[in-house]
Amino acid sequence: MGELKKDSPMARTMIRCRTLLLIAVIGLPAACARGGGPGLPTAALDKAIGNAIGDPTTCVIIADRTTRKTLYTYGQAFNCERGMPACDRAGAMSAKGALALADTAGGRHASCPSNADASRNVGWAEGRVRSKKSDWIYSAVMEGDRALPGEEMASRLADAFQTVGL
Repeated sequence: MGELKKDSPMARTMIRCRTLLLIAVIGLPAACARGGGPGLPTAALDKAIGNAIGDPTTCVIIADRTTRKTLYTYGQAFNCERGMPACDRAGAMSAKGALALADTAGGRHASCPSNADASRNVGWAEGRVRSKKSDWIYSAVMEGDRALPGEEMASRLADAFQTVGL
């Protein structure tokens, strides 16, 4: 095979590919970055939630209780927006839609199979973030063959929120 000339079409194509790859790798953290509301330690939350219930199929949303405005999101948008079996009621819901259930007394903790053969499960946890700083609610969902039950997710999230000082 001959030597690749610096200004050949193949060399230019390789340079463009390398440049695009570099841009993608550098830009990836920014694409996954989550906004943090006032008083929310985003990096600390990412780490605490990751340690407590982190999984590629996890979504946690923290929102203002009064306005329902999302202040923080853990996980990919896909996992927060996709409809999953609600478990304790008919139909499917998304983590964002489940925020409406976070205000119920004691919150909501539910789990059930997420597919017909019961090889995968979905776990739900919604409730209030016990914070002296503000009045927040959260919604969390995890789906897969290793998804935690809702009650376990709620317990671990309460510990994670406490760890970061919420």
